[in-house]
Amino acid sequence: MRYRLAVVAPRTVDVVRHAGGWLFDRSSAGWEVTVLVPGCRDVRPLEILGATVLDLERSLAGGPHDVWPDVIAVAAESYRADPRVREGVLACLDDGRAEITVWGDALPAELDSRVATAEHRVSVAARAFKACALTAAGCGGEAVGRFEVFRTGAMGRTESENQANPL
Repeated sequence: MRYRLAVVAPRTVDVVRHAGGWLFDRSSAGWEVTVLVPGCRDVRPLEILGATVLDLERSLAGGPHDVWPDVIAVAAESYRADPRVREGVLACLDDGRAEITVWGDALPAELDSRVATAEHRVSVAARAFKACALTAAGCGGEAVGRFEVFRTGAMGRTESENQANPL
């Protein structure tokens, strides 16, 4: 049985920039990584990272699924813009259904006390694949850092434990 990671973002390039190394490292470790973006037109950069890409609208319109991800990662922009995403994130935090990870600027106030800062050390291989994915997304030459920073609300852990345990 594989761990599952679902990612919701407004654009492919946002996923690659903010979470590309983390996605590659999870995929390489055997996780099933699925990215949901509107229109899913530019899938190649995410495929380079080992992700399956689905259309956000079709996935949300499909109703509840039998299989639930272990981790849900959401761009703060998607959280603010789509009430369905916001309701799903809050429900997961309330009932501990999945670990929630958020990235991006202007974290909504209702999440501020429910998630803690965490960083992922990006492997050397992930940095190389992320650079290739950025090039495929039309952003070649962007620097790829050694760390990616998120805010996370982990299942069954207190806020102090969330801060002590990186992704």
